[in-house]
Amino acid sequence: MIGHFLLVGLGGLFGAIARQRISTLLNKRTISGFPYGTLTVNLLGSLLLGFIVGSGLASTWELIVGTGFMGAFTTFSTFKIENIQMGAHQKWKMLVAYLIISYGGGIALAFLGMIVGIKNAM
Repeated sequence: MIGHFLLVGLGGLFGAIARQRISTLLNKRTISGFPYGTLTVNLLGSLLLGFIVGSGLASTWELIVGTGFMGAFTTFSTFKIENIQMGAHQKWKMLVAYLIISYGGGIALAFLGMIVGIKNAM
């Protein structure tokens, strides 16, 4: 049991570092205020988690990569705060675009990842 916590924690360590690096790099380059960093990590996370689920990785790898890394890599809380901030600043078009791309793209990419994972596992 302790081993499982350590696997999740190890994956989470690297997932959090990867998210911070990507978000910082992408958000630094935007003038519009659009949260490209958060969008990128969440969409990429959806694709990769779909692949992990579809490929049927061994439970050890699922804990490290699926729960640990992907859990720390993707960010629901930052996404929600960004939505609230866009609404508070009345950036309605940006908010609607962000919601559609995040939810629609996330579901589509997770589905695509599952399909690729299943085909790769065969």
